[in-house]
Order: sequence, then structure tokens, then C-alpha cells
Amino acid sequence: MQPTTFVYIRIITTPLGDMIAAADENAIISLDFTEDASHLQNSDLPLLLRLEEELSEYFAGKRKTFTLPLNPQGTPFQKRVWETLSTIGYGETISYAQEAEQFGNPKAIRAVASANGRNPIAIVIPCHRVIATGGGLGGYSGGVEKKEFLLELERRVLD
Repeated sequence: MQPTTFVYIRIITTPLGDMIAAADENAIISLDFTEDASHLQNSDLPLLLRLEEELSEYFAGKRKTFTLPLNPQGTPFQKRVWETLSTIGYGETISYAQEAEQFGNPKAIRAVASANGRNPIAIVIPCHRVIATGGGLGGYSGGVEKKEFLLELERRVLD
């Protein structure tokens, strides 16, 4: 019999709207934008409170890296792509083609982009830092306007 794993939820208010965070006892497992979280109860799990604090510091321009343990759920391929995303520095952008190259498979541009779109931990795993080859923003699961906001925030802090 498998041990039961509890998942704790917290709604975090950000300048981009509410986000729903989920964690188990050991790591953050998801962070995503939400339209309606009024039906959920906030957990005071210390890990989620720390995430809320680090996000607040990030949006205030006082944090460039996150220190939380992460455990995103996905295929082995997706997890490797998300590890590649985590190497993109604050305020930097790379193209999907560059990401595929860094990932080690330059021909896998579409598969890498698809894995980016399934990133379960927005902002902390910085898929917003990947743009189209021509310099366009490309897509973002939270909406292109949110991606633009995040990139501008990071640019402003670095200036």
C-alpha cells in the first residue's frame, strides 16, 4: 500500500492577479494563474508561506532567484526541459531554438516549446524568458500580457 501524500494549496495575490500554489510536505509542485480561487482554503504550510514571501520579493524587484525545493510533475523529457529553463538567468531571454540547443537536441524545438507550455511552476521555473527567434514574445500559458509584464519587470530591475 502506497503512503498517502497530502497536497496543500495557497492562493497568492500578485500584481498579475491571483495564483494558486500547491505543495506537498517537501516541495512546491505547482504555481499557476487562476481566475477564481474563492472556493479554496488557504494552507499555512511553511513552504507555501515562503513561496508567497519570495514571490512578493520578486515582484518588488528584490529577488532574482528562488530558493525553494521544487518537484514539478511531468514526463522525464518535460522535467529535463524545465531543468534547462531554470538555467536562464534573471533578465535574460533566449529563443526556443537556443533552448532546444542548450537542452542538447537542436531539432526538438517544437517538443521543447510544448514542454515549456506545460511548465507547472510559473515564474519560479522561468518559461517566460523564452521568446520567438525573431524577437517576438511567442506564447505563454498565463497570457502574453503577463509574459510581457514579467520580462519588463526583470529589465527594469537590471537597469
